[in-house]
Amino acid sequence: MREHRLLATRTARYYSLGEPGPATRQLWVVCHGYGQLAGRFLRHFEPLDDGARVIVAPEGLSRFYLSESAAERRVGASWMTREDRLAEIDDYVRYLDAVHDDVFGFVDRPQVIVHALGFSQGAATASRWTAMGRARVDRLTLWGGEFPPDLDLTLETVADRLRAARLSLVYGRSDQFITAKVVTGITERLRAHGISVREIAFDGGHELSETVLRELAAS
Repeated sequence: MREHRLLATRTARYYSLGEPGPATRQLWVVCHGYGQLAGRFLRHFEPLDDGARVIVAPEGLSRFYLSESAAERRVGASWMTREDRLAEIDDYVRYLDAVHDDVFGFVDRPQVIVHALGFSQGAATASRWTAMGRARVDRLTLWGGEFPPDLDLTLETVADRLRAARLSLVYGRSDQFITAKVVTGITERLRAHGISVREIAFDGGHELSETVLRELAAS
């Protein structure tokens, strides 16, 4: 038995808030967590829709049923699994580049700050896109998620892109997944490679906070 691979074109979707145009000053690319859908995730960012900001939520390329119950067949999406993971990473990095290019067909790129925000599983997705994609990311926020441990920070191209991205790590003090120990491990690794990181803790769990979102938008 031999394994074969080929590139196949498929339809992907993303949702957006705000109309891109001359007034656009920020583009946020927000990556949802495991089992979420982009349209529902984007609702959390509605308070930031002020006319100067365009917020786009790409959806993970792999959808699945969250429950086997016949009465409630809710659907969620995932960015990747451990199966054929390197190919899935390449696929979603290309996909996020395509979303970026699709939006920037309508705005003047030099005047726009690109902010990548990843929640939960989306944190690794946003990190890899910042480090490996074609697009220049000016700000990177990892919210309730880990920085990918396999991303090679000894590569100067990777480290330089992350150093330029004004990285922030946001977490709830009662988050059962991103604990104080996990946060310490992430920050120590990044700082060991000269990548500065700002820590923002809030009273809450594995969730988004409108207050913190507004603070990020204003900074």
